[in-house]
Amino acid sequence: MQIGKGIRALLANIDERSSEPTGQELKELAKDTLEIPVEAIEINPFQPRQDFDEDSLEELSQSIRVHGIIQPLTVRRMSEGSFQLITGERRLRAAKMAGLNSVPAYIRLANDQGMLEMAIVENIQRSDLNAMEMAFSLQRSIEECKLTHEQLSQRVGKQRSTITNILRLLKLPPQIQQALRKDEISMGHARAIAGLEEISSQLMVLGEIMMKDLSVRETEKLVSKYLESGKKSQVKKPTQKSDALNRKSAELNQIQQNLRSLIGTAVVLQYKENGTGQIQIPFKSDKELNDILDLLEGLDK
Repeated sequence: MQIGKGIRALLANIDERSSEPTGQELKELAKDTLEIPVEAIEINPFQPRQDFDEDSLEELSQSIRVHGIIQPLTVRRMSEGSFQLITGERRLRAAKMAGLNSVPAYIRLANDQGMLEMAIVENIQRSDLNAMEMAFSLQRSIEECKLTHEQLSQRVGKQRSTITNILRLLKLPPQIQQALRKDEISMGHARAIAGLEEISSQLMVLGEIMMKDLSVRETEKLVSKYLESGKKSQVKKPTQKSDALNRKSAELNQIQQNLRSLIGTAVVLQYKENGTGQIQIPFKSDKELNDILDLLEGLDK
């Protein structure tokens, strides 16, 4: 089973800062838990998860108040009475919210690479990382742990093609990454958008998705139209006019980004060569519409 193989590979890398622990030491550390004061645990700097839903944390804290922490955290000893979290930050946060003074934890010996790999495996396999968090985590593992896509595939129990598709998300513009992080679009939408090379086209498709609530299948068809249109335009030789349009496109993209930052939604700026166009401001509820109107009215004051 791939997950088991990945965990065994991680355990093979675990070490104390200056010496290799024996197999017996690892077995003892893996099975024993201790109650550790929450104040003695510092957050794992290699934690891939960035977003913690407050409502979800509150629900977990309520459960912890009633049932306690069922699954122990995993920490490494830093010094006497001081520990660093390897996995379980969500449980630690919820335990603090529940007013617990101590938490059960496994104590392991791990170097920084082992910590990063264990954190990635634990989060990807057992938690709900969003696609962007997963992409950043995988990329960091490749860069800092010098892992190939194949090795990473074995460690996290995912196909190599899946790893490659997730990493492609890092090449998308920030606006699309943010929409994916906020669950405004799905992984399928983002994967379809990644098939386009031009940032302006990618952002136009994002705007269409947000405005028309397109499905993944509809998005794929829209992307195909953009690709077909791009092939036709490539037949024409580049001219000074086309160079000027490219510069204009970059300027318009910047304007569009500024509008999105100002209004806080996926604004779409459509511009034609004759100087005409339109600005589309999508919203998903009456509240969002009212917030946008209040903002626009405030700009006149």
